[in-house]
Amino acid sequence: MNTRAVLYSPGRNDECTTPDYGVKAIVPYLSDRLVYWCPFDEGQSQFVIQLRAAGLAVVHSHIREGQDFYTYEPPRWDAIVSNPPFTNKAGIFRRALSFGKPFALLMSLTWLNDSAPKRLFRTRPLELLMFPERMRFPGMGSKITFSTAYFCTGILPQQICVGSLKENGMQ
Repeated sequence: MNTRAVLYSPGRNDECTTPDYGVKAIVPYLSDRLVYWCPFDEGQSQFVIQLRAAGLAVVHSHIREGQDFYTYEPPRWDAIVSNPPFTNKAGIFRRALSFGKPFALLMSLTWLNDSAPKRLFRTRPLELLMFPERMRFPGMGSKITFSTAYFCTGILPQQICVGSLKENGMQ
C-alpha cells in the first residue's frame, strides 16, 4: 500500500464511511439533552443511524444535498458529531470552533504532527478520545496506516480518554 497516497491525497479519502463501531464508541459521551448536527452525513450514515438508535436527537446535512458545511447551518442544533473530510482539516476545525459549541470530529491522529491543531487549540480546550485499535474504513483495505481519534471540545469528561473499538463491535 502506498501510505503517502492514502495520507496525503487531495480529497481521495474524503468519503471514508465510518463503521458502526466507530460511532458507537463516542455515544456514551453524548448527552440526551442535546441536538446533534452531523454536517457531513446523509440519512444512511452510521452517525445518523447509531445516534438515533441511542435515542439522541439528530439533524444531518451533506454537500451532496446542497448543504455545504462552510456556509450552511441548521436552524437548531447544540453539538457537532461526525467524520469530516480529511482535506482542509484546519478549515473544518476553524469553522467548528467558530460556533462556540461542543463537537466531536473523527480525525487521523497524524494531524497532531501538523502545526494547525496547535494553533487552533492553543487557547481552546482539545479533548481526545483515542483507541488502541485502528479503525477500518470500508474501501481502504485491511492495512490501515493511521490511527484515528475523536478531536473534541466540550464533550469528554477529561482531556484524554481511551476507548475500545473492539468493545463496540469491531471484529
